[in-house]
Amino acid sequence: MTSVSDPDAEPAHVVVYTREGCHLCDDAIETIERVADSVSRSVEIETVDVDTDPDLRERYGERVPYVTVDGRPKFKYRVDADDLRATLTA
Repeated sequence: MTSVSDPDAEPAHVVVYTREGCHLCDDAIETIERVADSVSRSVEIETVDVDTDPDLRERYGERVPYVTVDGRPKFKYRVDADDLRATLTA
């Protein structure tokens, strides 16, 4: 998913580490999509199911959703829309 593009800004890369049946993960993705749609910067959202890789399952365990923005850890369990918006527009 990609939001409306600002030609002067590098696209933001948001990764959501998740697992099937995780309601907090669903909430986080909805918040990220809503914020991405509200900013002028292009946002690429990638979801990664930690249960598909033993190393990821070991690393994240029950700590999902775990969200990185441009490779930096940003949120665990819940995504704050205002904090995400500020990060994407900084």
